Amino acid sequence: MTNKEIEERKFRPARQEAADAKNAAGTPQTTSTAYRLAFQDTEFLLREDLRPVRFQLELLKPQLLMDEAGIESTFVFYGSARIPAPDQAQALIDAATTDDQRRIAENLAKKARYYDEARKLAAIAAAYPMTDEGCRHFVVCSGGGPAIMEAANRGAADVGAQSIGMNIVLPHEQAPNRFVTPELSFQFHYFALRKMHFLLRARALAVFPGGFGTFDEFFELLTLVQTGKMKPIPILLFGRDFWTRIIDFDALADEGVISPADLNLMTWVETAQEGWDAVQAFYGDDVPGC
Repeated sequence: MTNKEIEERKFRPARQEAADAKNAAGTPQTTSTAYRLAFQDTEFLLREDLRPVRFQLELLKPQLLMDEAGIESTFVFYGSARIPAPDQAQALIDAATTDDQRRIAENLAKKARYYDEARKLAAIAAAYPMTDEGCRHFVVCSGGGPAIMEAANRGAADVGAQSIGMNIVLPHEQAPNRFVTPELSFQFHYFALRKMHFLLRARALAVFPGGFGTFDEFFELLTLVQTGKMKPIPILLFGRDFWTRIIDFDALADEGVISPADLNLMTWVETAQEGWDAVQAFYGDDVPGC
């Protein structure tokens, strides 16, 4: 829209109307909830009937803000919210008060190296140069929480780059980690919309050891690519010892419930450099544009 077109708008802007509506005289009619402008009426927006509208809003808001930030593609990080940073691993063990707690703490501490690898990989991705047109690729994107998610955002911050955090409202506290760029810190109500935004711009994705949430996101991604609903992208799977202990991928193929070729949808890696090399090998000389 040109400046001339903006100047020639025939109707008052919604922002101005909304401000005027708040200043209405206090009468029984104007103080009734029925009198509120629909888009200012929170109780109305939270009605069951309005769920489709809330879906649209939750899809649209991050989309618009990322467009305005020039984010053309992302490098998404999935992984546990419980894996400690290496400098916190011993404290986690020391805090254990039972044998079971200590065993679990020690298992988590063994995975602390993946915090460092996620941080290193994020730093590499975040340093990817901006295009001449001002578009940004491989922008680091995480779930916005602690542990592996924090490591990803932290890696981007290490090289002075912005990064995305896609948090979600949960019954227990789920605050964004301090390394997420505030202007790109999003909060979701719907898991489905959050997962959609993880993948809409994903140009590469790294999966670290994790629990139910990581499994949910990882297997949905595999299903989308396997079924042709989504174009293949590099899917880096960190931690072969962990994953093959938890899931027997080869057995799935042997049982006939997946194709042997489906095992090639993911690439096993252990270090950040291996991961980035796999991404470069996947795309070759295909330099992304706007």
